[in-house]
Amino acid sequence: MNKFKVLKSLISDKSGATAIEYALIASLIAISCITALNAVGTSITSNYQSTADALVK
Repeated sequence: MNKFKVLKSLISDKSGATAIEYALIASLIAISCITALNAVGTSITSNYQSTADALVK
């Protein structure tokens, strides 16, 4: 009978769901940061390339 009480308490515990929600939020933030940094990196690369092209001429 004691096993059923433990199982019932594990099922009713919501702290694991909260941890999963925080992990999903953190992963979405990380994905958006990576996307933004990738766009900024592309922009910086094109600026440096245009500067290098102007210096060569």
